[in-house]
Amino acid sequence: MNEATLTYYPSRDFKANARAALADSNLRQSFRGAMDFLMGKRAAQFPDAHELAELRKLGESIRQKSLARLPELLERLEAKLNENGVTVHWAETTEEANAIIHGLIAAKGGKLAVKGKSMVSEETELNHYLEARGVTAIESDMGEYIVQLAGEKPSHIIMPAIHKTRADIAKLFSEHIPDTPYTEDVDALIQIGRQALRQMYVTADVGVSGVNFAIAETGTLCLVENEGNGRMCTTVPDMHIAITGIEKVIEKLADVVPLYSLLTRSATGQPVTTYFNMISSPRREGEMDGPREVHLVLLDNGRSQAYSDEQLRKTLQCIRCGACMNHCPVYTRIGGHAYGTVYPGPIGQIISPHMLGLENTVDLPTASSLCGACGEVCPVKIPIPEMLMRLREESVRDPHEKVAHPLRGQGAGVDREVKLAWRLWSGVYSKPGAYRFFGWAATRLRGLTPRHQLGWTQNHVPMKPAPKTLHELMRERRKETAR
Repeated sequence: MNEATLTYYPSRDFKANARAALADSNLRQSFRGAMDFLMGKRAAQFPDAHELAELRKLGESIRQKSLARLPELLERLEAKLNENGVTVHWAETTEEANAIIHGLIAAKGGKLAVKGKSMVSEETELNHYLEARGVTAIESDMGEYIVQLAGEKPSHIIMPAIHKTRADIAKLFSEHIPDTPYTEDVDALIQIGRQALRQMYVTADVGVSGVNFAIAETGTLCLVENEGNGRMCTTVPDMHIAITGIEKVIEKLADVVPLYSLLTRSATGQPVTTYFNMISSPRREGEMDGPREVHLVLLDNGRSQAYSDEQLRKTLQCIRCGACMNHCPVYTRIGGHAYGTVYPGPIGQIISPHMLGLENTVDLPTASSLCGACGEVCPVKIPIPEMLMRLREESVRDPHEKVAHPLRGQGAGVDREVKLAWRLWSGVYSKPGAYRFFGWAATRLRGLTPRHQLGWTQNHVPMKPAPKTLHELMRERRKETAR
């Protein structure tokens, strides 16, 4: 694995990252084509607008009801899982989650972990944490495996290697998988990847996976996937460790059906996925397969901050389908890496500030035209544009202002020059005498207007005062009328 050369793009450098991405015509072409394809597939899955509207309403209702009772449902989930023989662990930070997982593996003397797809483990950078402690973690989802070989982060939450071309993958496989000839044949590449991973399931000491839905009523962990690798990770090794965010809990088994329908159709345009795993316990007596130990790690990592604010709580309704990314005009032009966050695109812009703090993500809420496409396609009706506006407001709020639910990094976007400019504007426009003098001076000194006016003149001609003020023009008109 190419762990030591992980390519990382800090969110603080978003503007520079975006400029570099926009200059890459191949990347723009690849993303445009892929997103158009996914948008078409999603549209084909929802031919009935009335059904879609009703389904979205139901999905929103289920997620909001679950979040409204989140503490209670988490307790019920833990109790039911314990009753089923699953051990539950709680982690407030990514460091705590990694330490718990490493501790479980180390207690068994494990050296190899095989992983199903898990964006939460990307949040914690679990692979690198384990690697530093002598445990090799191999991604088994084909897209995740490709970006792991490349030493990169996923650029999309559903299709991690969507930025890679067929030639890129052929080169990676020939360089990193022993005795592999260079080929760009897609079927051959898939078989090469599968063969490379097959033995890993048998020799791995532990399987790690994510969770799509955690059901409090039955203590069931649901895992949606297409490749069968998730099933292999959760059944072949003796120990299965699942990791998920605390917001993934829902109350009833019946709630899964509409959410599953919304997820698969919104994400990849499939009516259903190839595999839908429901894990409720370790291997029982008399059963032929399955792990002998199952653990669930529930991670907070900033989710409590979003939960504590009634408006921002809607961020946690997300079911991770990626539809907002596929329809976002910004994401489709710069790709996922430019954001520098695990979750890119519109959902990343509203959830990353809670995970990383506004001080590290201050540019992300502004990386949107507010066209509303993300909100319109969200299957659970998250009002993403409203969330973006709220985060923009928080980023320029006085960091010392006392508010009911302060956000980490409040005021990170405060610009002293802009603040001074607004104070001057306020002072001038609140005093009639000062306003008249300012208008008179601006019109008479218009020849001194600077040609470069911060970001405005990047795309516009310089703003220049008129030769006369409106009041002067009106006075002149009245005189002419009176003659």
